[in-house]
Amino acid sequence: MPESRRDQKDPGLPLPTREGAEVAFERTVPARADRLHSRTKERIRALDVLFEADARRAPVLEVLAERRRHTAAQTPLPARAQELVELYASRAEEVDEQLETYTRDWPLRRMPAVDRAILRLGAAEVLFVTEPGERGAVIGEYTKIAEALSTDDSPRFVNGLLQRLVDLQGLLG
Repeated sequence: MPESRRDQKDPGLPLPTREGAEVAFERTVPARADRLHSRTKERIRALDVLFEADARRAPVLEVLAERRRHTAAQTPLPARAQELVELYASRAEEVDEQLETYTRDWPLRRMPAVDRAILRLGAAEVLFVTEPGERGAVIGEYTKIAEALSTDDSPRFVNGLLQRLVDLQGLLG
């Protein structure tokens, strides 16, 4: 490859070995947090509490009480985030049982911790507080959160499992 052409295209990464192959390098930029909806930010703050409780193996409400007193973020924990954490905590056993029942060969303990927190909070919200007509939007929010915070496979997994819970609740309840 001529040196002048290489200097223009090469960001210092290995180029393909096939002769004549062109590679377009994309510059990735993290998503801007100011573009997130306030509801999404509140859900993420609630997820932080569930994630921390899981990581510390501490009761969720104990971690929530600590976050109310002293938060690691620059702003206090929003009231809606606190309500979501309390919702999960009040129904934790039922939510976890639902998730364990409808995940095929994938128990909660084997899931990535971030996915576990997303699914717990998402399941609590769609099963116990969201109106039937709004469930799709809430599932979409949790899917976008999984896309931003977890693995490449997580959004599809989160979406599928939350949708399965909603579908089965409609059949059973």
